[in-house]
Amino acid sequence: MTRRPLVLQLVHRPASNTANGVKVETKGDNITNPDEWGEFLHLPNQKFFDFSKIRDEIVRETDAKTGKNAGISPVPINLRIFSPNVLTLTLVDLPGLTKVPVGDQPKDIEKQIRDMILKYITKPNAIILAVTAANTDLANSDGLKLAREVDPEGNSAPNLSVSNRVFTGNRTIGVLTKIDLMDQGTDVVDILAGRVIPLRLGYVPVVNRGQRDIDSRKAIKEALAHEREFFQNHPSYRSKAQYCGTPFLARKLNMVASTLLDSSHTVRFLCIISEIPYLISRRASLRRLPSIRLSLHNSETRCLETAAT
Repeated sequence: MTRRPLVLQLVHRPASNTANGVKVETKGDNITNPDEWGEFLHLPNQKFFDFSKIRDEIVRETDAKTGKNAGISPVPINLRIFSPNVLTLTLVDLPGLTKVPVGDQPKDIEKQIRDMILKYITKPNAIILAVTAANTDLANSDGLKLAREVDPEGNSAPNLSVSNRVFTGNRTIGVLTKIDLMDQGTDVVDILAGRVIPLRLGYVPVVNRGQRDIDSRKAIKEALAHEREFFQNHPSYRSKAQYCGTPFLARKLNMVASTLLDSSHTVRFLCIISEIPYLISRRASLRRLPSIRLSLHNSETRCLETAAT
């Protein structure tokens, strides 16, 4: 659970582990890689090469300010990740929306967090990732509801079978999680086709690591392979598998950001999202992107993972 803003600065740094001009490959999330490390602002001159220890330090520093009884604080944690496998950008992971206060949370916890989120996503140069669990009703999505409040504009879709269909949002991308947890015989094909709540930038279905996978430290590469196999073998998605999954989401973000950069020199990503750990370690063409500021809101109150391959 995210209880303090996490300002995560990703810094692309070319790999230096070469031997006779040939890059030396390293395998496994837990292998110490001299080309990848993290640094906290509150711990100057200290490098973390073990990303599990970075996760532990985030928890420790969060508890230091908020206690261990679900309290929240607006004071951010600042973390820099240096790696050849990331693009240069900044993410701000915000606390997720809470309806009912628990523990040491104030009575107006929902309003406080909502105001914090709106402060970021109302900016017109923000791209919003509105994340919804696929096994819930899309009409009840907090992410889509907030996105529609600040990004209501859209355009008609005259070539679709329903002539009066309207695409909502000029800067909102829908992300559908927990595809693998849907009841047998159900799918999100209608949502992807824009027949439920159409979005101009569309939806991307993804399969993330479950809590058991996270607890068992399942490698990112294994999780990506599992996601790819799921979409390629599922009868509803195999014909469109190339448009599903985290790698496609990364490419889509790259495309959207590049398009916006053609018309504006300042692009800011604003994400309302449940999990996006894999984007941190993607090696795709994202490196070609200029420095971008990306703000991340965790709509399902899960802490941002900083694992990288």
